[in-house]
Amino acid sequence: MVIKYFLWRYLKLNNKRGNFILALKSDFLWGGAVAAHQVEGAWNEDGKGDSIADHLTSGSVNQGRCITPIISRDNVYPNHFGINLYHSYKNDIKLFADLGLKCFRTSIAWTRIYPNGDDDVPNESGLDFYDNLFDELNKNGIEPIVTLSHFEMPYGLVKKYGGWKNRKLIDFFVKFAQTVFKRYKHKVKYWMTFNEINNQSDFQSKLALYSNSGIMGCSLKDSEKIMYQAAHYELVASARTVITGHEINPNFKIGCMLAMAPIYPSTPNPKDIFKAERANQARYWFGDIQCLGIYPEWLKIYQKQSNWNLDITQSDLDILKKGTVDYIGLSYYMSMTVEADNHEDPYYTFYEEKNKIKNKYLKESEWGWQIDPIGLRFSLNWLNDRYHKPLFIVENGLGARDTVSNKNEIHDQYRINYLKAHILEMEKAIIYDGIDIVGYTPWGIIDLISAGTGEMSKRYGLIYVDQNNKGYGTGKRLLKDSYYWYQALIKNNGIKLEE
Repeated sequence: MVIKYFLWRYLKLNNKRGNFILALKSDFLWGGAVAAHQVEGAWNEDGKGDSIADHLTSGSVNQGRCITPIISRDNVYPNHFGINLYHSYKNDIKLFADLGLKCFRTSIAWTRIYPNGDDDVPNESGLDFYDNLFDELNKNGIEPIVTLSHFEMPYGLVKKYGGWKNRKLIDFFVKFAQTVFKRYKHKVKYWMTFNEINNQSDFQSKLALYSNSGIMGCSLKDSEKIMYQAAHYELVASARTVITGHEINPNFKIGCMLAMAPIYPSTPNPKDIFKAERANQARYWFGDIQCLGIYPEWLKIYQKQSNWNLDITQSDLDILKKGTVDYIGLSYYMSMTVEADNHEDPYYTFYEEKNKIKNKYLKESEWGWQIDPIGLRFSLNWLNDRYHKPLFIVENGLGARDTVSNKNEIHDQYRINYLKAHILEMEKAIIYDGIDIVGYTPWGIIDLISAGTGEMSKRYGLIYVDQNNKGYGTGKRLLKDSYYWYQALIKNNGIKLEE
């Protein structure tokens, strides 16, 4: 066995083509990623209920999105129209197939299946849509990668139960998961439970609490406690979903999904170093529970000292221990840097907006996201060393404004440069670090509605959609330069990154 391992390492490190090493497995999943609420549109068609995304107005780089309990004609709700994939999916999948995608990540809109979230029976029209979508993908040789909850929980559960701060939502979510597991057990292999579940660690952000957990109207004073309670219920729901999913189909691969943004200390000062350590703990304890099945000790002490009396039962802890995930899905867009406060509390509590500073060594996008390809390799190593599970990069990309030439061409070399730099660091993690990476699905393989700002002009896609921020345009799809670059990359299985 030892001889085989070193022979494998030797072959990987010595098989070269140009400047790049033959490293990726033949079944490596090159793909693309979207979310239902950002592309489908048809927000109230065929029995679909309104989701929390349907109550978010448009925003911009300088203006946040508003959460409106009542949908008003005076506002623009970009998730209502998406990019009309609900009606155009066959043509879009043809473009994905021509691109050479081996997989396509999307989500199932909970409100297409259970419009209010607590319905007795599922909506057959919604189930039929995803039957057709997955059939079309499989027919074109594209493996569906499915997220169960991607910032689109039923608004009815917010209005009636207060969102995920209510334990009753665990049963509603598991029922939804069981329904789609049974329906698509022969069509979908890879699943994820909650998208970027750890974003709500930024509990001072109203949008983060709302998007992750459907939490509205809580005071800043109570937001941290409510976040920990809601997150606990989601983690129990995730664990129960893993357990029931494996009972329905033992071949399912069910993962978690973490928003990875490694946090660096601003200086070698030990206080800054420990602040960064505590910040990473505060953002990624979700992974400890979903991958290891246990609460970290520091968090148990912190919650106890806070006198919150959270509803965490022994039965919950037993379920968390049993329902650990098969793999880790992750998004990666940027890294963060923090510095310690002048007057630290003993817990070095991390407040993202208060403690985060700019890293002078990194450039940033128009939206202030600092670009750090090496941070991806760092993140992959950090996750691998901590959890020892397969990793799946299910989001990575650059949001930018694109210009269409008179010849209907989009020359997005900036996007190619971004993707190329990150893919190269991913390959280094595979080659030199021996990390098991299942696949890579860049975010917004086709232009879509930005979750954070509600803009269409913040474009990620390799496929351009002729549509503005208010939903106007022909909807025509155009292929960007990055489309052809990625097409060649997939054909060469990531080996030949330079011409």
